[in-house]
This record gives sequence, C-alpha cells and structure tokens, in this order.
Amino acid sequence: MSILTQKTISKKISIEGIGVHTGLRAKLVILPAQPNTGILFKRVDLIKNNTIVPTYNNVVDATLCTTISNDNGVKVSTIEHLMGAFYGLGIDNAIVEINSQEIPIMDGSAKKFVELIVEAGIETSEVPIKIIKVEQQIKIIEGDKTISINKSNVSLDIDFEIKYQNQLIKSQRNKVSIFEDDLTDIYNSRTFCLFEDIEKLKDMGLGKGGSLENALVVKNNSLMNEEGLRNNKEFVNHKILDCMGDLYLSGYRIIGSLICSQGGHNLTNKLLRKLFSDQKNYSLFEIKGKNLPHSFANKNQLKSIA
Repeated sequence: MSILTQKTISKKISIEGIGVHTGLRAKLVILPAQPNTGILFKRVDLIKNNTIVPTYNNVVDATLCTTISNDNGVKVSTIEHLMGAFYGLGIDNAIVEINSQEIPIMDGSAKKFVELIVEAGIETSEVPIKIIKVEQQIKIIEGDKTISINKSNVSLDIDFEIKYQNQLIKSQRNKVSIFEDDLTDIYNSRTFCLFEDIEKLKDMGLGKGGSLENALVVKNNSLMNEEGLRNNKEFVNHKILDCMGDLYLSGYRIIGSLICSQGGHNLTNKLLRKLFSDQKNYSLFEIKGKNLPHSFANKNQLKSIA
C-alpha cells in the first residue's frame, strides 16, 4: 500500500449518535470520494447550499469544539474527532453526509470512527498526495497559553502540555510523531471536563448531550467514570486528538513540529490563519514518486489496515 498516493474509504460507513452540545441525534454517512475531492461535509437535512468545506478559514466558532460554516451560514460542529481519525489514517478524500448540525460524539473519542474506517477498508489511488511543509516558525502567545510550529524534516510532531489545579489531572505532557507512532492511545482518549464546569456549559447552551458515556468527568479530584482511564495520559492525549483534527483544516498533511501549552481549538485555528497569511511561511508540494523517507508512514497503522 503506497503512502504517497491519495486514499479514500472502500465502502460506505453509517453511524448514529447524539451531539454532545446540541443533545440532538444525528445520522452520519461517510462515502468514498474521487482523488482531489478532499473532505466535504454535506447537510442532507437541507435541500440546497448544504456543502461545507472543512478549512481553517471556514471556522466560525472554536468554543469547546470546532464549528465550520459555508457562505450561506450552514454549519457543522464538533468535527475535530472525525477529522483527527481521517488525518491519522491518511484519508484524503471523503464525503460526510449528516442530517443535523453536530457530528455525533460517540464515546467522546475517535475510537469508533477509526474502527469503522479500518473495517470498511482503505482504497488507494494512483494520484499523488500534496504536503504542506513549514518553512519558518510561527508562534502565538495569549497569556499563559502558547502554540508554535516550526520546521521538521519528514514528520508532524505534536508536543502538547496541559496544566490544571485539579489534583487528578495536574500537569500532563506528551509528544507524538503523527506519521511514525502508534496512535491508538490518541484515538481512544475521551473528551473531559470538571464537574463544577457542567453548569457553566449549560448556561452557555452547550453540553446538552453530555454524559458519563461520552465524557470523562472529574469531581473533587476523582474520576466519576467507573471504568477509569483508558491510558495514563488520557487527558492530554485527547487534546492531541483535537489538535490533529484541527490541523487537518489546513487541507493537507503537514510536515512540521508543533509545541502547545494549554491551548485548544481556538489557538490552533489562529496558528493556521497566521501560518497561511504569508506564503513565505510554508510551501505546498506534490509528491512525485517515492522520494520521502519511510518515516512518513505510521507503520503500526499500515499493518492494521493492510
């Protein structure tokens, strides 16, 4: 299986679930797509002007999730976990049909999306992929939050740190190479919140579909979910999953080294906007033949898909 040519899923995927913020049930259908289609979202509950392209400049809200919109104001929200699954598994082209505004949260991670994509199979074309290579450092600082991206040779590295006063979460940091490391723990890590923040979410009109079935909830320095954590860095690993999904709004795979402390959807989006504001910051090129080192592949994932 060539890692340097564009891929889509081999057959249709269907899934249903509840939106964590809207509380509304939604049916999601993922369809194979031709090379150079990219990822497209389609609101099938609407008759016209219902296609939304997931790009960084179509993000209209990044409060606790990523929401994209087209020029007609048609939106799709909480796209980051599905986009993270697409990014990690190397899906370049797919049409995502949904009959509601919000992508189902499932268990709060990308686990189910990854399982369904792997089960459906991945179809490889002969059309080469395109890659964004970071050429110079971009950095954003907002109080105690920082994010930066710099040059890298052949990989996308994400180094992420979170800091909480809560004694269960505390400070966590992890670094992964998206094209080399086993991303199982990243995919399986669930969204989380503090119990004392739940009322604040509801006051904002968010979290209407949240439950212990789709989120980790920490109360009084202990975890309310009886099954416990899936891995010992689940909190920060989920932030890495979010970051992966948000980075895919660049439209292509990125070669670069990202470092983030206490960031989130909003900061990642600002980073992309700043990166693409000047063509000196990056280059976009098409792979011609097998001229990238083998480390541009996640070998563990390729074994599981083949």
